[in-house]
Amino acid sequence: MKVVVQRVSRAKISVGGHEVNSITKGLCLLVGLQKTDKKNDIDAMVQKILKLRLFDKDDKKWHCNVMDMSYEILSISQFTLCYKLKGNKLDFHMAMPGSLALQDYQYFLETLRSNYNPSKIKDGAFGEMMEVEIVNDGPVTVQLEFPNPEKCLDGKSDKLSDVVEL
Repeated sequence: MKVVVQRVSRAKISVGGHEVNSITKGLCLLVGLQKTDKKNDIDAMVQKILKLRLFDKDDKKWHCNVMDMSYEILSISQFTLCYKLKGNKLDFHMAMPGSLALQDYQYFLETLRSNYNPSKIKDGAFGEMMEVEIVNDGPVTVQLEFPNPEKCLDGKSDKLSDVVEL
């Protein structure tokens, strides 16, 4: 599972020129699901995203998470995060197939909603060609990946909970 987390002052999704969803201050998530992802990986990733301290409060930098600030989250399914390069060509064989990805992506959204304020969680249009407008705040962009290549070099970790400190 790969997630690109962006701290935004606003973000919007449109399909065919029609707005699907938008948020003001908060996080924009680009979510790539891989064939090997399991429900417990999704659960752990949701916890990491919700607890990630990307926001300042008063004079304290990197002090608060999205829940502390009561900000919104806009989540966008993006299979292209699960690429491998073959020369100059992108290969998506590691991406989860559409029907399975839809189920797991819906599970990801429901897990976000059940662990935070459901009204603060917005999403794009799964499987559609979307126009994404993001105003990155900072800019702050963080890449989360399971397994984390830097911490799994020993080959012993096979769960996200072993990779990230929750």
